[in-house]
Amino acid sequence: MIKKKVKVQNAAGIHARPASIIVKEATRFESEFHIHMYGYRINGKSILGLLTLAAEHGAELELEWDGPDEEVAMDKIVSLFYNGFKLEED
Repeated sequence: MIKKKVKVQNAAGIHARPASIIVKEATRFESEFHIHMYGYRINGKSILGLLTLAAEHGAELELEWDGPDEEVAMDKIVSLFYNGFKLEED
């Protein structure tokens, strides 16, 4: 299991579009993915879970992965936070 703290960089926070991007990328990996914020722990592969956090600009989240591809998953998801939730074209 690995964990990484990130801050929400985009001005609008995590609303429907960023949440859908996170879920789309997270579901590509086998590892379990959870997000911790303000004492809550949600499934990072659940759009409803992400939206219930209502993470605003500047919110600090702890991301947690557990599984065989956790390192690759962490790199990909963390990069989404730091590039404003823009997907790289494959």
